[in-house]
Amino acid sequence: MQVQWSRRTVPFLVVLAVTLVMLFSPGSTVPSGPPYSDKVTHLLMFLALAVAARYAGFRARWVLLGGLLYAAASEIVQAVLPIERSGSMWDWAADVVGVLLGLGLVVAWQAGKKKSAAVVD
Repeated sequence: MQVQWSRRTVPFLVVLAVTLVMLFSPGSTVPSGPPYSDKVTHLLMFLALAVAARYAGFRARWVLLGGLLYAAASEIVQAVLPIERSGSMWDWAADVVGVLLGLGLVVAWQAGKKKSAAVVD
């Protein structure tokens, strides 16, 4: 795995830090929202994490594996720690969808970039 430890790594580290805070803050500090807004939040967090990881240079397979493991671990930790949070298979599913969508967006962007470069040539 070749990672660009440069300015490209900073967005990944920032997104990772934000997800850690959001996932492991005590439940009493989490604002309530419309129904299913927590699932949308999970999806968007993991989408951003996948995009930032690819931007940092992590290979897609490692982003997928790491995303799946991080999602599962976060739900297990939420269920076990006394932080007024509960682990949820539905949250994990939203996390997985976020990782997959993030990877898909990067693939689509790269394909479009290659296509436009071919047109210029």
